[in-house]
Amino acid sequence: MSDKAVIKALKELVALDYDAIEAYDAAIDRLDDKQAAKKLESFKQDHVRHTANIGDLVRKRGETPPDGPDFKRILTKGKVVLADLIGDKTILMAMSANEKVTNVAYDKARGLDDLQPHELSVLNANYADEQRHKAWIDQHLKEKATA
Repeated sequence: MSDKAVIKALKELVALDYDAIEAYDAAIDRLDDKQAAKKLESFKQDHVRHTANIGDLVRKRGETPPDGPDFKRILTKGKVVLADLIGDKTILMAMSANEKVTNVAYDKARGLDDLQPHELSVLNANYADEQRHKAWIDQHLKEKATA
């Protein structure tokens, strides 16, 4: 694994977190469940923090991080917008699917060979956030299904 590959992976994570921010904005605006919307707002703020802390890692490697989402935002935000036609449950299912993608991306990045220890520490912390997001969304969906 080369330095270029690590930089590419870190930049992809920044863009993915920007994608997630847009998807969270779309979900928050469309949810009727105010408890869920409040929780998603806190998750969105985690993604904002991730764009900053991974962006710092990219800059420390002498590169410029992305400053917004990439083409995947059509997929992440689009799922939420389409889900609005069906309601809260489908919106949250779309957000769970988005978080699954984010979890996989972070887990894969944590396995890069040329990561510095401080970089791995940041990725591990962000990955823990992603796991927490997905777990809460999935649990909330489960609770709503049995209510």
